[in-house]
Amino acid sequence: MTGEGIRLDEIVARLGGSLLGDGAVRIWGVGTLAGAGEGQISFLSNPKYRSQLASTRAAAVIVPPAMQDGTERPRIVAANSYTYYARVAQLLYPARQPKTPVHPSVVLGQDVQLGEGVVIHAGCVIGDGASIGDGSVLHPNVTVYAGCRIGKRALIHAGAVIGADGFGFAKDGEAWLKIPQVGRVIIGDDVEIGANTTIDRGAIEDTVIGDGVKLDNQIQVGHNVVIGDHAAMAGCVGIAGSARIGRRCTVGGGAIILGHLELGDDVHVSSGTLVAKSLKQPGQYTGAFPVERHEGWLKNAAHLRHLSKLADRVHELEKKLSELEKKS
Repeated sequence: MTGEGIRLDEIVARLGGSLLGDGAVRIWGVGTLAGAGEGQISFLSNPKYRSQLASTRAAAVIVPPAMQDGTERPRIVAANSYTYYARVAQLLYPARQPKTPVHPSVVLGQDVQLGEGVVIHAGCVIGDGASIGDGSVLHPNVTVYAGCRIGKRALIHAGAVIGADGFGFAKDGEAWLKIPQVGRVIIGDDVEIGANTTIDRGAIEDTVIGDGVKLDNQIQVGHNVVIGDHAAMAGCVGIAGSARIGRRCTVGGGAIILGHLELGDDVHVSSGTLVAKSLKQPGQYTGAFPVERHEGWLKNAAHLRHLSKLADRVHELEKKLSELEKKS
């Protein structure tokens, strides 16, 4: 942030919360508890970092009520200190607006509709009949294929591809016959899409990304996938065609969701998990083995190959035990 910064009491006046200490302290930037210094504000949300709160050199900190006595430094007390920090960071680092909202190198197809305040950076290609809603920003080299719709206030990072053909082929003898992908991609409002993420157009019906969805870098979304409002997914997630993801779901990095499955609302999938069946009840789901030394992994993998035989032996033993109990 440039200029004179912003006073703590001004931050509280804008964002709420309770101020303890000198409200005249000016803040220019943000920093970690361990690394912040003069003019920087930090935050504490995870109790395991409480020891750093006592030793931080930050000009001010944001803390939850339970930790407000952990430091004598000027502090803002907020119920959700991490969310409050995010809002402070938005105040300190507002998005920069280019002098030319649509860069001269941008290629616009026929009948493209651009809303008010749309920013499109260098190298983007927008196909025929596509539409982009008010206040949306496309970073360099984003491609939006024909007919796709992007809602308001979308933020799409460099290299993302919206509306490429889905992976649709029919077997014709030894060859593969391409199936035309005639659906679109429909993206709601307030969606963020990470760098080099790809969202395929629908085969017949549309691929749909709901309002408020956040997708990290290098995610693959297959054709006819539907992602519910306010879902969030970390990097390198893969979603096969026609999967349906509910509202407020989260998916950890590197997880794979097979096609035609359904995740209900508030389902949370851990990193690296392979989802091979529908998960309709809310909760946390994990399907990855913890890391261990290679020798131990080989031994356990060998045991896994014999689980079926072991289960049969246990079943036979239970049957014999039941017969002995009846005789006695």
